[in-house]
Amino acid sequence: MSSQLTALLAGGAGPRILVVGDVMLDRYLFGDVERISPEAPIPVLAVTRQEHRLGGAGSVVAMLVALEAEVRLAAVVGDDPPGLIVRELLEGLGVDAGAVRVVADRATTVKERLLGCTHSRHPQQMIRVDREQNRPIDAEVAEELIASIGELLDRVDLVLVSDYAKGVCAGRFIPRVVELARAKGVPVVADPVCDVDFARYAGCACITPNRTEAAEALSMTIATAEDGIEAARRMLSFGVEAAMVTLDSDGIAWADRKGNARAFHVRPRQVYDITGAGDMVLSALGYSLAAGADWQAAVELANLAGGLEVERLGVVPVTRRELLAALGHNAYTPWNKILTIEQLEAELDRRRTAGEHVVMTNGCFDLLHPGHVASLQEARCHGDLLVVGLNSDRSMVQFKGPAHPIVDQQGRSEMLAALVCVDYVVLFDDASVAGLVERVRPDVLVKSNQYTHDQVVGHEIVEQYGGRVVRVPMKPGYSTSGLMEKIRRKEEA
Repeated sequence: MSSQLTALLAGGAGPRILVVGDVMLDRYLFGDVERISPEAPIPVLAVTRQEHRLGGAGSVVAMLVALEAEVRLAAVVGDDPPGLIVRELLEGLGVDAGAVRVVADRATTVKERLLGCTHSRHPQQMIRVDREQNRPIDAEVAEELIASIGELLDRVDLVLVSDYAKGVCAGRFIPRVVELARAKGVPVVADPVCDVDFARYAGCACITPNRTEAAEALSMTIATAEDGIEAARRMLSFGVEAAMVTLDSDGIAWADRKGNARAFHVRPRQVYDITGAGDMVLSALGYSLAAGADWQAAVELANLAGGLEVERLGVVPVTRRELLAALGHNAYTPWNKILTIEQLEAELDRRRTAGEHVVMTNGCFDLLHPGHVASLQEARCHGDLLVVGLNSDRSMVQFKGPAHPIVDQQGRSEMLAALVCVDYVVLFDDASVAGLVERVRPDVLVKSNQYTHDQVVGHEIVEQYGGRVVRVPMKPGYSTSGLMEKIRRKEEA
């Protein structure tokens, strides 16, 4: 199965997918919590940065772009500042948003998450504040949207419906979309919402409720994977061709009208944040089916993608590169993190568009030791991804003399890439890292506190465009020079 999924992901042009549903704006406020309010027994969040990401159906769009699909979106936003930000984010992703309707008397749904951290630890979500208008869209707007969808069906391989009950998918909207799509031979896969009659999804190729949604729709308890299979079978009575129930740590249960049924178990993972897992499952399933995969391969890939998503903070799309890496070594392939500067710039453009915060550090890492690892782990806490600029062999000769490096650049790159806290490794040839800093443009530049602020190469570049310089402590008792001295003494002894 792994080879089949690899072939699926390693193919040429990505599938063409139309996403229909409730698009939202996700706003993240990050900050530090260092005291309790004197006004009430509540933590005080000192906000340090704000990010905007696509949410709802927009989250599915961003995830499909990360999988390198060709994506179109049919949705509604308000004629307001959040709606403008949504359209700008879509434009930044290169998504066809011609079927996104701007409605003057409607507010764009905004989900604002406040995330705090203490003592440079990983940020945690403290509270979510929602601003939304979930009344059904007006009949005239619905007709315009239906007409746009009808025009797009000749140019897509599959339709994904992301129903968040915010008004787009109300009433007869979904049945009409399904009718139009089936007439064109285009399958529809829908992610349902709680508290609705699942018969509205009749005619879909598949529906993908989670455990809670399926249990409420069927008035049953779903405690085990076997219960999930039974639930998937029962959901076929709603008139769908197949049904899939996501069961968090129990994996996915699936059944189809041909009598096939199976539980897909998930590899145990450290769950960091479940936000976005359902959207990632829907996106990977839709990608696979649109690319021609059979059900078993499609659900396997969706299960893998959902598992990777819960290891991330907030909604951060899993890329096709990351899925290929996970298939290669059942976790990740270290050398898949080692990029040229051109490849890195493309990756960072995509991840910044998704609202991620870039941290960068640099060094020779000729003898990787616990002090380095602790500093890299600390650096990773200051953003969403960590880029390590690594002196090439040529650079080290210029910088440290002909006795260096002890370990060549390939070996040093692979050791760094094997660390979970490191997202990307990029080599640079110059004696100074300043040129690389200019191209990476990190939000946070990190170095050990062995250096003063003014000794951090590139600090003026980063601060000029509003970035920050952070100096992190080196683990006591560890330094490359100190370890070399210990080796020398032992050899002499």
